[in-house]
Formats: sequence, C-alpha cells, structure tokens
Amino acid sequence: MEGAHGPPPAAGQFDVHLIDGTYELFRHFFAVPRRDSADGAEIGALRGVLGNIVMLLEQGATHVAVATDHVVESFRNDLWPGYKDGSGIEPDLLAQFHPTEEALRLLGVAVWPMIEFEADDAMAAGAAMAADDDRVRQVFICTPDKDLSQCVGGTVVQWDRRADEVFDASGVEAKFGVSPGSIPDYLGLMGDNADGFPGLRGWGAKSTSVMLSHYGHIEEIPDSHEDWAPKVRGAAGLATTLAAERDLALLFRRIATVRTDAPVSESVDELAWRGPHRGFEDLCEQIGAGALVDRVMNLAAYRAD
Repeated sequence: MEGAHGPPPAAGQFDVHLIDGTYELFRHFFAVPRRDSADGAEIGALRGVLGNIVMLLEQGATHVAVATDHVVESFRNDLWPGYKDGSGIEPDLLAQFHPTEEALRLLGVAVWPMIEFEADDAMAAGAAMAADDDRVRQVFICTPDKDLSQCVGGTVVQWDRRADEVFDASGVEAKFGVSPGSIPDYLGLMGDNADGFPGLRGWGAKSTSVMLSHYGHIEEIPDSHEDWAPKVRGAAGLATTLAAERDLALLFRRIATVRTDAPVSESVDELAWRGPHRGFEDLCEQIGAGALVDRVMNLAAYRAD
C-alpha cells in the first residue's frame, strides 16, 4: 500500500500524520450539506471529518493523531483581549466539537483535546515528540494554518491536504519570504486576522518579509530607518511605528508562537492505528454512515495480515 503522501517508508520506519481537527471541522461544516442525526442534531461536519480520516488511513497512514480545541479559549485570551474565542462560531458547528472527538476515539485514532492550550500547540508538541524518534521518517503537520509553518524543518513538513501541497523549510521561505523560525515574528508584525490580533499599523506582508529575511527577528531591527540595510517603501513611517510599539509586536509574537509543552501522547507508539474500538459500528449507524464500517473493518483486516 502506498504511503499517505508519496512512497511508503523503508522497513523499520514510518510516517506520522498530525491533523488539525478544528480546521477540519470548520472546513467540512461549510463544505458539506447539512445532515441531521436521528435526534435532530447537525452531524454533517462530524461525518465529514470521520470520513476524511478514514480516507487518510486508507491511503496508508499508520500513525495518526488529531488535535482539537476542546475549549475554544486558551491562555492566549489572557494575553490579548481581542484574541479569538467561541463567540462567533455557529452553534450547530460548536455542538459537533465534542461528538467528533468521541467518534475519532471510537475509530481508534489518538485524539488530543486541548483546554488550556490550542490544537496548534498540540500539533507543535506532537511534531517535536515524533521528530525525536529515529524510527520516524517524516512528520506531516496536516493543516494550511500559517502558524504551524514555524515547526517545519528536518523531518517535519507541513501538508495542506486540500491543495495537496507539502512545504519543507525552503517551501515555507518561498511562500512567506522568511524562514520557519521567523514565522512568529512575521505574524507579530503584520498580525493575524483569523486569530484576532492586528499587528502593527502599516506593516504588511511585503515589508515584513523583506525586513525579517535580513534581520530574522523583531528585536534585531534597528529603531531608525536610516540604519536599515534593506530598502522598503514607507520606511520612515514603519520605523516610527516599530520604535513606538515594539513591545506590542513582541507580545503578538508571543501569541503567535506555538507551544511545545502541550499535553500530548508520550510516544509515537501510542499513535499507531490498530483498528476501531467497540462502539464504532453503533456510532456509524447512529450518524447514518454505515458504509464506513465495511471500509474500516476491511482496512483493519488488511493491516492485520
């Protein structure tokens, strides 16, 4: 069986796939038709995520974990009042968060539900853990979220499954104009509307990437534009803003920096898929996804051979 992305690993090695469960819930909620369970609850996104993970397993993934935001708020909400929370999430979507976690557990997939931390932190922590294991050929962080680009390097790559694009360190630099290690600085200066922090006035993608490609980090950029080595449009105004609000940019960088101490599995061995748990068939019946049962059982039998 071919690997989930590219040829299978050599004997004794395997790939690890870390999935952004929250992103997948949002994506499927807005991409698939509404589907109600027998009790009238919306389950379209749940079905979509479950089928998507089954497809990944069918494509050859062997070690899989799904990180989720069990609680939307995190420690970052204490750092910035405008940081994203659950207030704008549609109730029918939010109501599927916890049932999806349980469905994935019944599928037999490792689930990392975050409370104090975020799903992004879990994937960062999981990537660091997996990259330390010599048996792991490659760690795929499966999300298009630019925050996670900071984790790329060595055996860790980022895979946008929807676009089927894989980014290594050089790919991240080609996409953003900065190395993975400068991604938090990049977001600290230009902001991230999806996460609810604005960055500094006037600092856009172009000026930010030009400056960080030379200086690397916010604190290395001189206060005076006359001391800047790169030439950027509006340098005087950008320098004035940075000099006045550098501490704010550093706060935004802290917010954008993913944590690698989030609670995840202790070993990649805990991520090995060995088949569904008892109750998976009943779940599929409840959500009208009986076809998944045969697919999963056939896959489990194939893996056992």
